Amino acid sequence: MNDYDSARLLDLMAAQGYARVSAPEQADLIVVITCSIREKAQEKTFSDLGRIREIKRENPAVRVAVGGCVASQEGRRVLSRAPWVDVVFGPQTLHRLPELLEKRERTGRPQVDIAFPEIEKFDCLPAPCAHGASAFVSIMEGCSKYCSYCVVPYTRGTEISRPMMDVLVECAQLAAQGVKEITLLGQNVNAYQGRAPDARSTADFALLLEYVHDIPGIERIRYTTSHPKEFSDRLIEAYGRLPKLANHVHLPVQSGSDRILAAMKRGYTHDWYLERIARLREVRPDISVATDFIVGFPGETEEDFAETMRLIDEVGFDASFSFVYSKRPGTPAASYPDETPREVKLERLQQLQAVIDANAAQISRGMLGRVERCLVFGPAKKGGGMLAARTDNNRVVNFPGDPALIGSMASIRITEVFPHTLGGVPAGDAGAAAAGEG
Repeated sequence: MNDYDSARLLDLMAAQGYARVSAPEQADLIVVITCSIREKAQEKTFSDLGRIREIKRENPAVRVAVGGCVASQEGRRVLSRAPWVDVVFGPQTLHRLPELLEKRERTGRPQVDIAFPEIEKFDCLPAPCAHGASAFVSIMEGCSKYCSYCVVPYTRGTEISRPMMDVLVECAQLAAQGVKEITLLGQNVNAYQGRAPDARSTADFALLLEYVHDIPGIERIRYTTSHPKEFSDRLIEAYGRLPKLANHVHLPVQSGSDRILAAMKRGYTHDWYLERIARLREVRPDISVATDFIVGFPGETEEDFAETMRLIDEVGFDASFSFVYSKRPGTPAASYPDETPREVKLERLQQLQAVIDANAAQISRGMLGRVERCLVFGPAKKGGGMLAARTDNNRVVNFPGDPALIGSMASIRITEVFPHTLGGVPAGDAGAAAAGEG
C-alpha cells in the first residue's frame, strides 16, 4: 500500500511542477511515507526524521511532510517528537498535500490533516503513470475485521471500496502504457464490495477479477492482502476459469492454533483454513501458497506453537512473512498477559522459518528443467548483462537475454536453483534443452 501511495504521490506532485531527485539533500520537499504495523517500522520513522533534521538545519527552506499510518496514528504527536516537520497527512488525505503545503507557507504554522474522507483521494489524484511493466492498483482502503493485534482499522479506517468502473479505468490506463502485470491492493482486498458499472448493484472481488482479466494488454493479475474469511467459493472458482490469475496466492493465517486464532479474533479455525486451501488446490493443484505468521502472540504455549507447525506441514507453504508479536498501542491485545520470554519467541520464529524455507527450496528444485512464463522487469541485480524476471509462482529468475525483452513476457527454462533466486535461459536457446536434460 505504501509503494502504491508513494507512486501516486509522485504523480500528484509532478502535476504541481515537482520532479523526483536522487538524494534528500537536493530536495525542496522531503516526504516520509510511514508504516505502523509493527513497533520497529514505527520507530524507523523517527530515526529517519532525525537524519532529515540535519538537512533542515543546513537548508531551513526545505519542507518535510510525514504521511501514512504513523502520521494517522500519532497526528500532532509527530510534531512533538519532530517539531521540524511541516505537514502531517494520513493515508486518506494524501491528495491534500499541495493544499497543506500552501497553507503552511501562508500561515507559517505546521499543518495536520489525518481525516478519513472515504475514497475522496482517488477522485482527486491525476491519471496514473506507469513506472515499468508491473503496477499496483488500490481497489479499497481500510479493514473492518478488528483483529485484536492489528492497528490498521485505527490508522486507515474501516473498509471502503472504490467503484468498479474507477478501478477498471485505472487498470486500462496502465495497460495502455505497457503494464503487463497488475497487483490489486487492499488491507482486506478480497472483501471488495464496489459499486458495479450499472450503478444499481454491488460487485464482489471475483467479478472485479473477471473484468480486469478482460482488459487488453493485461497478462497477469496478482492481489494482496487477503483474509481467509473472505476467501469465498466464487473467488476459488475464479482460479478455474481465469488463466491470467497468477498461480500464487498470499493468504495470511497468523497461527495454526484454534485457541490463539480465537484470541486474535480471526474468525476461523485451523481446519477451516485447511479446507479453503484444499478447495483451491482442487482447481489449481500446483498453486503456490504464501502466508503470514505472528509468533509469540500473548499466551501462546508450546502446544499452540506445535499446532502452527502442524499447519505448516499440512499446507506446504511456499513463503511466509513471519514476525514475533509486536504490541501496538490502542489494540485489545496490547493489554493481554504476555509471559513468554522473548528468547523463546525468537527460537520459535527461527524454527518456523527454517521449515518454510526448506519447503520453498524443495519447490524451487522441482522447477528445474521446467519452462516458466515470466515477466521480465529489468536488469538483474547481479549485473553481468543478465536480466531479471518473475515467475508465475512469484520467484525471481536471472537469465542472459536481450534488454529489449524488458517489459515483456518471456518463456524461460529453469536451469539453476539458489537460496533466494533461480537461474535460467530463454527457452528457445539451443543450450536450453541440454540444460533441462541435465
